[in-house]
Amino acid sequence: MKRIVVKIGTSTVTYGTGKPNLRIIEKYVRVMADLHNRGYEIVFVSSGAIAVGVAKLKIERPENIPEKQAVAAVGQSELINIYDSLFNDYGSQIGQILLTRDVITDAEKIKNVTNTFDALFNMGCIPVVNENDSVDVEEIKFGDNDNLSAIVADLIKADILILLTDIDALYDKDPKTDPNAKKIAVVNEVTEEIKKIAGNPGTKRGTGGMATKIKAAKFATEKGITVAIGSGKDPEIIYDFIEGKNPGTIFIPKKN
Repeated sequence: MKRIVVKIGTSTVTYGTGKPNLRIIEKYVRVMADLHNRGYEIVFVSSGAIAVGVAKLKIERPENIPEKQAVAAVGQSELINIYDSLFNDYGSQIGQILLTRDVITDAEKIKNVTNTFDALFNMGCIPVVNENDSVDVEEIKFGDNDNLSAIVADLIKADILILLTDIDALYDKDPKTDPNAKKIAVVNEVTEEIKKIAGNPGTKRGTGGMATKIKAAKFATEKGITVAIGSGKDPEIIYDFIEGKNPGTIFIPKKN
């Protein structure tokens, strides 16, 4: 296992106020920098730009597109400064890549973006990826970073995509409301039944939910990539997943 994509959501990188959760971010950075030191090639997909921008500007989350884009620009600047500073503390360099869906619409654009990832890896950098919310319109939006992270995993031919969230695994029922919910440790195939189990709730601060993670898992596993879902509260479970342990849910890739 050599290439890893780690995706964390808005509810992990921010507090309920929308301000950055520096304590958890620092732990993530330490784990990824440590794995980078071991020789792994890592892509870090981070949500949170709009939530952080809203908190920094002390405004309500906007509804219209121009204001959302402006807020995202402010929040992304804040986040990347935090990441750059913390990764520097651990001796790692990062490179920011902001993507829109149109980069995967033709072969030339795909080649350009994969070349950028490869160049960053060759330079010993960790790519930090987000959707380019400051220019996105509906036609070129990925829609959520779960989907984006799966596409990135395919572009770079990752060995594993790790999606970390506010629920520690996929359950047969909603564990937040049903104490009898049972964890599903392994999913061999994303069936219609699995999709129904996932439902579609997300958090107000983000755009994702378990349903988007299942969609991402289906896409990635069909490309031959292992997918793991786990709790965003403990960054060290990244070690568990890449060492073959399973503290959450593992989606088995199809053999291509």
